[in-house]
Amino acid sequence: MNRILAHIGCLLLPALLMISCSSRPEHVQAVDQLPVISPDYIGVTVPVGIAPLNFSMSDDAFTDVDVEVKGRKGGSLHTNGSFADFDIDEWHRLLEENKGSQLVVSVCAQKDGQWYQFRDFTIDVSPYPLEEWGITYRRIAPSYMLYSDMGIYERRLSDFKEKALLLNSQIHGNCINCHTPNRTNPDQYVFHVRGENGCTVLHSRGKTEKLPARNDTLGGSMVYPYWHPGGRFCAFSTNKTAQMFHLGNNKRIEVYDTSSDVFVYDVQNHVALLDTLLMKKDWAENTPVFSPDGKSLYFTTTPCRNYPDDYDKVKYSLCRVAFDGATGKIGEQVDTLVSADVTGKSVTWPRPSYDGRYLMFTLLDYGYFSVWHPEADLYLLDLKTGAFMAMDEVNSQRSESFHNWSDNSRWFLFTSRRDDGLYTRIYLSSIDDKGHATKPFLLPQRDPKNYYRRLLYSYNTPDFSLHPLDF
Repeated sequence: MNRILAHIGCLLLPALLMISCSSRPEHVQAVDQLPVISPDYIGVTVPVGIAPLNFSMSDDAFTDVDVEVKGRKGGSLHTNGSFADFDIDEWHRLLEENKGSQLVVSVCAQKDGQWYQFRDFTIDVSPYPLEEWGITYRRIAPSYMLYSDMGIYERRLSDFKEKALLLNSQIHGNCINCHTPNRTNPDQYVFHVRGENGCTVLHSRGKTEKLPARNDTLGGSMVYPYWHPGGRFCAFSTNKTAQMFHLGNNKRIEVYDTSSDVFVYDVQNHVALLDTLLMKKDWAENTPVFSPDGKSLYFTTTPCRNYPDDYDKVKYSLCRVAFDGATGKIGEQVDTLVSADVTGKSVTWPRPSYDGRYLMFTLLDYGYFSVWHPEADLYLLDLKTGAFMAMDEVNSQRSESFHNWSDNSRWFLFTSRRDDGLYTRIYLSSIDDKGHATKPFLLPQRDPKNYYRRLLYSYNTPDFSLHPLDF
């Protein structure tokens, strides 16, 4: 009999625990304000399939939270503990059930033994899918003169799993950067390794080619790559980069080029296409990108200056030149789309949406290395009308840059220093037919508050990835 009772008790114990975990706190005091949570996921828009938006109370004095999420079309989930840690499968089911609708989030939090219930907030579930498997990025410690550990990583977006693709500890501590797939397809990629025994690595159609890190003919390294949609060509900038430090203002460091040019590399014939309008002696061309149809090449350019004295007079314009995807021939006429003479500012990191509708760029006071400029903001150029506007929905008081589009051009990601001014983090946002962006959300982590507090690395050059990379 005792054995039977013990067996029944073992069966009932998990059920009792489930009932206990699913119950809401008692003796709760209502608070007429929204909870202050970390990360700030209040009012964001997310795609179906994204990892759970786990969060904590920003105030460390709150020791426990109890969170219930209900879908307006149905379904709910509940969690409690030191932070909101949602079950991944339940979260995905709830988002799928409420695609194109909203989730309503109810938060209770305990402080000094007293539970408080805050006003509910909503999370929109976008009707636009995010079809990419994940993202890639470089993680690097923010430094000025020296660098230590860094690596290129890939991360699955449906959960929190991250994988190192290449660590610089594997290549004698050299700097690695600019991992770039072709339109989010990791089957074709390029990256650059600086320093002794460095090289530019191009992988295309199952073959890998290694080019010298520096080329005397080019005058510098092959950096800032961007693939032609056909896959035969890859545009690069070749830059002689220098840096200096600020004294007494809100900027720490200035990165500038004493010279730079743009050229196109023919992967099929293993030859660089030089001596074009993109390599003019008295101009510094930079940051090239192809149009989605492959018929144009966008780039930024500025008159050469007296460096470093005139560093704050360096202002880039956004230009476009025709490109023949069959022959690699570059056109003979340059069109200026955003003029530095008109804006009084500088354009950098142009990125056209893959549907050909928009071009996103960063605008800053001068120069092009926007990550060190707190005034750097994202702008959107309408390629049909030629009008451009600041993306106020996503910009902050600190630097925004290094943005890229999803393959369906409904989502984009970018890096921002909005959290603390020191480290760049990845944010995601969606965009509608009229060019309006949604409130961006921080890349989810399982315990995001502690994760980002302890992470002494910056994310940069992120991009979407259709599937895992076979590296």
